Amino acid sequence: GIFITMQPALMLLKASGPKLGITDPFQMFWATGLLSSFLDNTPTYLVFLTTAGSLGFTGGMMTALGSVPIKMLEAISAGAVFMGANTYIGNAPNFMVKSIADENGIRMPSFFGYLLWSFGILMPVFILDTLLFFL
Repeated sequence: GIFITMQPALMLLKASGPKLGITDPFQMFWATGLLSSFLDNTPTYLVFLTTAGSLGFTGGMMTALGSVPIKMLEAISAGAVFMGANTYIGNAPNFMVKSIADENGIRMPSFFGYLLWSFGILMPVFILDTLLFFL
């Protein structure tokens, strides 16, 4: 159902994706990642793949949405997968582990507490990823 309801948004991105100003791999990494922190990885990946396909690149991998440079695909993939760990809701296993821990009486941080922990631990890693792979 989610992919059916995404169709209008994807058509809008195909038409006006270049106007978003996201044209470099590091921008795709962060934009995809920040959205993936709060949404499921697959629809987030599809949204930014559609955006990348609408940018009119001539080199790279040919997709059904257009040609997309490999570095851009790597940035979208890494952002969607890695930054899903920023919140309980960004990655289903995070929420499952929290539920199991709560059920067994293990105290877990609140949503915002987890967000603070992940920000302190993961953001330096994501900055390093950006410097090493996407700039």
